[in-house]
This record gives sequence, C-alpha cells and structure tokens, in this order.
Amino acid sequence: MMVIDVWAQHPTSRFINHPCFDSLKRWIGQSTQDLEVPLSATVTAMESGGVNKALLAAWYGPQGDLISNEDVKDCIDQHPDLFAGLASVDLRDPVEAVKTLRKYVTQHDFKGLRIVQWLWELPCTDPLYYPLLAECVLLDVPVCLQVGLTGPLCTSNTGLPSHIERIALDFPQLKIVCGHIGSPWQAEMIAYARKFPNVYIDTSAYLPKRYPTELVEYMKKDGKKKVMYGSNFPMLLPVKIMAQLEELDLDEETRRCFLYENAQRVFKL
Repeated sequence: MMVIDVWAQHPTSRFINHPCFDSLKRWIGQSTQDLEVPLSATVTAMESGGVNKALLAAWYGPQGDLISNEDVKDCIDQHPDLFAGLASVDLRDPVEAVKTLRKYVTQHDFKGLRIVQWLWELPCTDPLYYPLLAECVLLDVPVCLQVGLTGPLCTSNTGLPSHIERIALDFPQLKIVCGHIGSPWQAEMIAYARKFPNVYIDTSAYLPKRYPTELVEYMKKDGKKKVMYGSNFPMLLPVKIMAQLEELDLDEETRRCFLYENAQRVFKL
C-alpha cells in the first residue's frame, strides 16, 4: 500500500545541533554533536519504512534558517519521485515572506507552508501570520502547524489547539494541517477537526502505540478523512512506525485514507 509522510525533515547540521533540541536528544538517547546526515541516509530511512513520498519541511526561525528552502529544493532535485517540499519563511518581514512562499509554490512546486510556532514564540493568531494564511488560500496550499506539547525547550502555549479555532474561523477556505496530534489536548484538537471541514490532524512525532485512544476511535469513525500519517523524521524512523501499525486494527479503507489518500487530496499530490 502507498505511504505518504506529511511531516519529515532532511536534517542539516544547523538543525541537528540547535540547542532547542537538547531535551529531545535526552528523550531518545541520541548524541548528535556536529553530525552530518547524508541525503542517502534519509532516502534509505524512507524506503525502508515503505514511504513513497515524503514532504520535507524547511525550518525558519528568528535565528535564521535551520533548514532552508534551497536545502529542501536540492533534496527534491536529486529525488523528485520521493520528495516534495514545504516552504518556510521569515515571519518578521510579511511582504518578503509572501513573495518567498509564492516563489517556492509557483516556481518549484512546493506543496504548502510549514511554520513551527514555538520557534517564534508566537501563536498562529498573531497578525504576522495573516498575510501568509491569506496567500495559502490564494495558492490553494495548506498551512502546516504544530499543536500540542512542545518537546524542545520552548513554550507550549503556541501549540494550544484553541489557536486553530481562531484561524479556522477567519480563513474558512484555508487547509490547516495540525501536526503532533495535539497531545495532551487531543480531545480539544479532535473537536476542532470535527467542527471545521478545513482542519486536519497528522500523527507526526508519535509511534502508533502512543496514539491516544480518542484519536484512533476518531480515525475509525467520522475522522476517517481527517487524519494523516507523519513521522517527524529524523526523530522517529518510519520503519518503527510501520512495525506498530497493525496494532491499530484499521480496516482497509481507513488505512488507505490515513496512509495516503487524505494527503493526496489535501496536498494535491
């Protein structure tokens, strides 16, 4: 069965060695000081996990790019069948940010916008986001955000699901993909996904054995078309996620929707 990973990164050394990830390294027992990850390692990880297409995210924060749009484009140029891109921008310059998003979507076929709110310590309701959200509507691409507890040593307030309600009301045509499930506020996140036809959830950063019961029940019932597979590679390896997938006891239709059909529809893949 086809698999599309909607949240992955090919990590640069800038990304891996950023101090904000020290807490995550302790959790997973990794020491990555000055590590350089070859693109071949990311390709192998995706192929070993049965991934047919991975959306690689650029990361931009106040300190500059941790993974630049050009870094992502270079990966796509080398493996166009395996990778597609999610752009990232400098929120502090809204006009230039809109131009950058438009460039990478229209000229390089990037599939959406990735903003990691905790990097900026600004929720998605901040006025700096709104020109970009409007541009996503005009370009007909999703905005991909983080919801739930922040693993890195940054505030979790930016990931409260209640912020999603505000932008879903203000931009009813905007496709909003909420990564990391929303835990520990998953019940609230699921409620907003039920309430708004344009709000989706992805399961990045969680192994299936850690998916909340409420989420699995939602996937099997009225949320069949609203939940997408994500790994958050390199934090989690796709092969480890796939090894636990059978434990969810998904029927054939739900499995197809989760692993690729929802992503195909939302990201126009």
